[in-house]
Amino acid sequence: MTVSTEEWNATVYHKAANPHVSWGAGVVAAAELAGNERVADVGCGTGRVTEQLLELLPDGFVIGIDRSANMVEEARRQIAPRYPGRVAFLQRDLLELLPDDIGHPVDVVFSTATFHWIRDHTTLFQRLFAILNPGGRLIAQCGGGPNLQRHVDRAEALMASAAYRDWFSGWDAPRFYAIEEVTANATRDAGFIDVETAVIEAPAVLGSADEFATFLTNIVFREHVLQIPDEAMRTAFIDELTRQSAQDETPFLLDYWRLNMRGLRPR
Repeated sequence: MTVSTEEWNATVYHKAANPHVSWGAGVVAAAELAGNERVADVGCGTGRVTEQLLELLPDGFVIGIDRSANMVEEARRQIAPRYPGRVAFLQRDLLELLPDDIGHPVDVVFSTATFHWIRDHTTLFQRLFAILNPGGRLIAQCGGGPNLQRHVDRAEALMASAAYRDWFSGWDAPRFYAIEEVTANATRDAGFIDVETAVIEAPAVLGSADEFATFLTNIVFREHVLQIPDEAMRTAFIDELTRQSAQDETPFLLDYWRLNMRGLRPR
């Protein structure tokens, strides 16, 4: 069974993705922006990190790009009215992104929680290299290394159980938690120089079972839930993962690891 996972529940994501916004704030703060750059925020989601960029670009411009029409619509609604003439949003799959799609090359390609949803990093970095000005920078972060391994292992055990195995037979989650060396090689192969990559630990603890279940349903295991056609079994899947997490030494801990990367398009 194959289910389209392009569309997200943007309203829920906008409220629930607080860990992503916190990580994004750190990446934005370390970006060393002059304030007049043209920036592509690729995988912009509902624009909460896009807004952080805009606050540091009083004389710049941001184009937010996301594959999900729901995300783009929510970002446009939330952000565009407050920054007239300084931000635009585009619905596009990053693996199909072309320079003509954005009108003019950008000085910075920025991203904070997207690349792990894309398996083909070879094409991804080629596309991002192509939209940069000479001398332009790639500044990005995504899930990497042992990201969410505890919860991934639990989900895989549940998927293999008699109750769920038929729905998950032959299915593989569309995500790729890369490591430093693989990402460094992929960026260099695309043409980037001065490449830097590092995986860092970034755990997040959610405040309640309900918050944890909402986060799993709409973010971490969104595609898994979509594979289950029965609503009651969908709920049971998330409830079991939530029950297991409630018994951990630190309940509702998300064992996140973030892969940071930087690169430069040569002049």
